[in-house]
Amino acid sequence: MSTASTRSAAEKALRDLVANVEQVVLGRSEAVRLLLVGFLAEGHVLLEDTPGTGKTTLAKALARSLDLEFRRVQGTSDLLPSDLLGVSTWSAGEERFVFRPGPLFGSIVLVDELNRISPRTQSALLECMEERRATVDGVTHELPRPFLVLATQNPLEFEGTYPLPESQLDRFLLRVTLGIPERAVEREIVRSRLSGDPLATIAPVLRHAECLAAFDLVRAVTVHAAVLEYALEIVAATRTSARLAAGASPRAALGLVRAAQAAAALEGRDFCIPDDVKGLATAVLAHRVVPHEGERAEAEEELAEILARTPVPA
Repeated sequence: MSTASTRSAAEKALRDLVANVEQVVLGRSEAVRLLLVGFLAEGHVLLEDTPGTGKTTLAKALARSLDLEFRRVQGTSDLLPSDLLGVSTWSAGEERFVFRPGPLFGSIVLVDELNRISPRTQSALLECMEERRATVDGVTHELPRPFLVLATQNPLEFEGTYPLPESQLDRFLLRVTLGIPERAVEREIVRSRLSGDPLATIAPVLRHAECLAAFDLVRAVTVHAAVLEYALEIVAATRTSARLAAGASPRAALGLVRAAQAAAALEGRDFCIPDDVKGLATAVLAHRVVPHEGERAEAEEELAEILARTPVPA
């Protein structure tokens, strides 16, 4: 198959993926777009909102649209690192210890209520999310590709929770919120679920090979020098801001550019434009910076001001 035909097939697959998820997650086009940007950029996504807004439904809709192994973990305070990574058990038949992989060895891993997991167990995610591998009993095991962690948390409930440290937050490419839908959308959501679960009707639209082809498509998106400098200027501004105690890391800068590549690919372009960067800056950077007041709104307000005063390249 020619390069042009391969690209055309990958672009069609992405359009089918968007349509497949949106038929279940009604009225949340921006949240769906951000989730797919995270997947295509091979980053991890933190879904943060109050209970009942559709976080788990969004994660499941993506998982069922992909012909990949899906695992789910319910976050609890007594969860151990071995409950995520797996354990080595003695096999009498083989007369040796055999590694039994845990749920983190799936391709799409949903961690519900991540902030209910103890810091000790949260730390087991760090190597997996950054290096795509897990070390158990001194032996390193490679994780599959694709490997996507979708974690949810309720930002308003604090009893029995453990706030995510900056090192954990920095592993998430994007933080996505859904919010309360408009009345017309909410009415359609309720109606669509009265006769059954719409998730049951979703069929996979992307196979493993097509996912890898989509990743290649994203990595091939051109990032002009001016667009790259624009992204770096935004990140640098977070480090000199008087309202922020700590700015974004170099990992955040790389994540912003990779997310922009994925956004361009979703739009059917093979090049980035400044709006790709500008439109993703808050979702990529807000959870990585530390405001003096410690409030999320403070970080978002400062990012909005940084975007407003940073010149956009022609």
